Amino acid sequence: MSGGDDPTAIRSIAVRADDVVTALEATRRSGQDSVLRVTPPFSGRMRARLHRENASEYDEDPTPVHVDPRDLVADDAPAYPAPAETEDELRADPDEEYTRERHRERHTEAVGAWRESVADHVVDAVAIEAPSGPHEVDVTVLGSG
Repeated sequence: MSGGDDPTAIRSIAVRADDVVTALEATRRSGQDSVLRVTPPFSGRMRARLHRENASEYDEDPTPVHVDPRDLVADDAPAYPAPAETEDELRADPDEEYTRERHRERHTEAVGAWRESVADHVVDAVAIEAPSGPHEVDVTVLGSG
């Protein structure tokens, strides 16, 4: 089946959990939006891949669909750990003495735990933008390998 120009032909998108997590983290840490991009021609099942938004301009029509990684994660997903929060937790721990090295280690562990947890909060469906308005599609999570 050949694809077309209309993103409403999409019934489902496949995403790697690692790509969703990486896009969320990159947006949080760098302030530059990362998205998952679905490129035309559009068909029933599509792959959404990690992409830095505005990294290139599109001259072709139709343009790729950009999916905000925040839309791919359930509202109850944990928040990205802030270094200040990690520091506060370490300083409040009566069994640990605060050092910059322990703070760095503890924060690295917190980010690792966040990455694993967020990957388990990818939603089953998401609305993508189409010329006719939002269009809901199913989301399939691919393994991280």
